[in-house]
Amino acid sequence: MTLTEIHEEILEGIPANIPPKKEYEPAINHAPKRKEILSTEEKKLALRNALRYFPKEQHAELAEDFAKELKEYGRIYMYRYRPDYTMYARGINEYPGKCEQAKAVMLMIQNNLDYAVAQHPHELITYGGNGAVFQNWAQYRLAMKYLAEMTDEQTLVMYSGHPMGLFPSHKDAPRVVVTNGMVIPNYSQPDDWEKMNALGVSQYGQMTAGSYMYIGPQGIVHGTTITVLNACRMLPGDGSTKGKLFLTAGLGGMSGAQPKAGNIAGVISVTAEVNEKATHTRHSQGWVDEVISDLDELCTRVREAKANTETVSIAYQGNVVDVWEKFLAEDIYVDLGSDQTSLHNPWAGGYYPVGYSVEESNEMMAKQPELFKEKVQETLRRHADAVNKHTAKGTYFFDYGNAFLLEGSRAGADIMTENGIDFKYPSYVQDIMGPMCFDYGFGPFRWVCASGKPEDLQITDDIACEVLEEIRKNSPAEIQQQMADNIQWIRGAQENKLVVGSQARILYADSEGRIKIAEAFNNAIKEGRIGPVVLGRDHHDVSGTDSPFRETSNIYDGSKFTADMAIHNVIGDGFRGATWISIHNGGGVGWGEVINGGFGMLLDGSEDSDRRLKMMLHWDVNNGIARRSWARNEGAIFAIKREMERTPDLKVTLPNLVDDNLLDGKF
Repeated sequence: MTLTEIHEEILEGIPANIPPKKEYEPAINHAPKRKEILSTEEKKLALRNALRYFPKEQHAELAEDFAKELKEYGRIYMYRYRPDYTMYARGINEYPGKCEQAKAVMLMIQNNLDYAVAQHPHELITYGGNGAVFQNWAQYRLAMKYLAEMTDEQTLVMYSGHPMGLFPSHKDAPRVVVTNGMVIPNYSQPDDWEKMNALGVSQYGQMTAGSYMYIGPQGIVHGTTITVLNACRMLPGDGSTKGKLFLTAGLGGMSGAQPKAGNIAGVISVTAEVNEKATHTRHSQGWVDEVISDLDELCTRVREAKANTETVSIAYQGNVVDVWEKFLAEDIYVDLGSDQTSLHNPWAGGYYPVGYSVEESNEMMAKQPELFKEKVQETLRRHADAVNKHTAKGTYFFDYGNAFLLEGSRAGADIMTENGIDFKYPSYVQDIMGPMCFDYGFGPFRWVCASGKPEDLQITDDIACEVLEEIRKNSPAEIQQQMADNIQWIRGAQENKLVVGSQARILYADSEGRIKIAEAFNNAIKEGRIGPVVLGRDHHDVSGTDSPFRETSNIYDGSKFTADMAIHNVIGDGFRGATWISIHNGGGVGWGEVINGGFGMLLDGSEDSDRRLKMMLHWDVNNGIARRSWARNEGAIFAIKREMERTPDLKVTLPNLVDDNLLDGKF
């Protein structure tokens, strides 16, 4: 299609005439069929809800079509309304519209649905098995139309994928406000999501899918690299990564970052994946070096890699439980172990039982959900048992925030300590990311070059590196390691070929680094050296997410099950100048297990951008440091005191530390 034709299709929104049916494409990685959970009356309600997007005279034909989708897939996706144009992030100037900020949002939406980026693109799912941008294609078309019509004094309200409409606001208000899955707490069980999603009234936005800020697996590569490097530093010896074996699972959306991070860190990584399409995608993209489907061949290759202290990433086509058990039988020592399957979504394709193919599992999932749950829990018990036997030999195992330990405990796996409260193994946030990064304000700052030009990305990489090197000269000893790791990362960013989809980059930085890098970008845009830049972050950050088994797992004052911080974060970002803001239930570790907030911000070289970035980025980080310092986290107390010295208007309530000896014998 020509650009003019694409503009016409976007501006039309939902077509006046019903488009022809589209053929189901088996080569595309599709979402599994969801279990049948609606009653007959509720199915009628789901149809009624879907048909409200269309004029009454079209209902008879569409009702037939949508009822068939609901029966075959467990959801109404409205496949026939998929656009005819290719889905990818175009340059910002290639979008129709009256508002530059709205065009930036359109760019990011299309990036999240790019076939090279999205896990299940035809089902509008970006990653994590159920992390959706929209619930159906009518919502996509309507949202894009609204964005193309928007002015600088309107705000689009997004209600779990549904575009509620454009409302009058003002130029400093967010252009888009996004909520996903914000249900009443008593209705936040997995089956509640299944039902509400099937009805078309709520969706699971994951963390960055429903916020339009997903940038492909690169989004987690840096964090995974830092995790692997620091995990190796925790092992006996000099902290070297050479010859170390890292065994994990998952090559889908975010988990696909693991082999690339393993290569950057310099380890031997084995990542198991049951879905051949996911394995093929990561191998074809160069994110994993080798694919092996035979366990004996895998053992031979791993021994060879260990003997030669290679840096290599190997995908095992199969179930990770078989690998853990085989390595045990073959006495292959695993230095680091983890898991990044989508265990936040255990009953709908996030984790597959051992001994069954993907096809067999998907059929069981839809037709015999209780049996599927039983088989998954059996597998979790076997999985944990094998891990326990390896850790008894010295393996360092950590939960990578995918709810492995949580679901293992619910399955009766042997992963609890003697007190019956704590897990045997730490979350990687407890041991690594929390005390080393989040408490000091370091987290996954992102940017996307809205021009779509690789040369712009190169310039921004160079700018970021220069800024960090300058900051490092006066950085205190407490954060020198973080600064060194981040400078090393950005220097190697181009050669590691991290881009999938948009011209994007991720870099761990604190508020000082984020503000100074963003300010330098804005100046470069003003000078005409680069085009506009979209700023964002993963919600897996200092302030945006309240998640007791991951982001806030190193909060020990009893408040880790509260979500005030995430709510404060998104409200504060909204009135400090974010271009769009989002708040979700369920991202990363499961529906009902977490509340997380995010933002996007367009830099256009203006004084308004300069003013907004300084206000918003400062709050976006220091909100979380203040909460972490109040929880008595040592690094956060240091960081917030340092920030108060730099920012006279910042006055944070600090904790008075108690001598624990005073408490003994009181009760």
